[in-house]
Amino acid sequence: MIEVKNVTKSFAGRVVLDDISINFEQGKTNLIIGHSGSGKTVLLKCIVGLLEIDKGEILFNSTDFTRMNFKDKKEVRKQIGMLFQGGALFDSSTVEENVRFPLDMFTDMLPHEKRQRVNFCLKCVKLEKVSKLFPSEISGGMKKRVAIARAIALNPKYLLCDEPNSGLDPMTSLVIDSLIKEITEEFNITTIVNTHDMNSVMEIGDKVIFIYKGQKMWEGTKDGIFTADNQHLNDFIFASPMSKKIRSLAKGGGI
Repeated sequence: MIEVKNVTKSFAGRVVLDDISINFEQGKTNLIIGHSGSGKTVLLKCIVGLLEIDKGEILFNSTDFTRMNFKDKKEVRKQIGMLFQGGALFDSSTVEENVRFPLDMFTDMLPHEKRQRVNFCLKCVKLEKVSKLFPSEISGGMKKRVAIARAIALNPKYLLCDEPNSGLDPMTSLVIDSLIKEITEEFNITTIVNTHDMNSVMEIGDKVIFIYKGQKMWEGTKDGIFTADNQHLNDFIFASPMSKKIRSLAKGGGI
């Protein structure tokens, strides 16, 4: 479990996160939704330690990450898998080398042990046959799957995903959502996903948090999101034609 308690973060006097408190549950996909600029990515960077918070606490299994020394923080970071928005693969490295990178950086595993772990992770994302290819030789969806394989290479307790479906077509997005859900449940990971994709919310959102202008405005399940009494959330959900269609179905009992 990851607990965010009364976290505030500002840049040059501008409050980006305003006294946010959230419990992210283990073994579930916890989705953070909100408009661009609402503070979703900043929150994710604070959780992983890329940004320092102004006040509050961030706890990993009841231990305050914000008050740890550098050595202890490094140990926690080894337990975090991070899926960046663009995938962030190394273009000059093969798929196998990209997935092996965290093993080279953070472990003393022998070469054959690393090879076995890489093969296992690629099998998890159904990409065993592309290990020798370079990122430029595979599709955008495959790149995201390689990034997921790399994110789980160290067998993390926590998986943080920033807009994992960005730039992908709807069918490929479903594949990525399904992989994230399967990995979360199979390995009992605490998964946090930043997204603005309502399809992802309805497919894999065990817990949904809506952030508006740096504040947590709503928290609940995907089943309760369409009946939520929050105008800002309603405006966000039903802004697109597809969301209007979903609302119509929800009102008619089709969902």
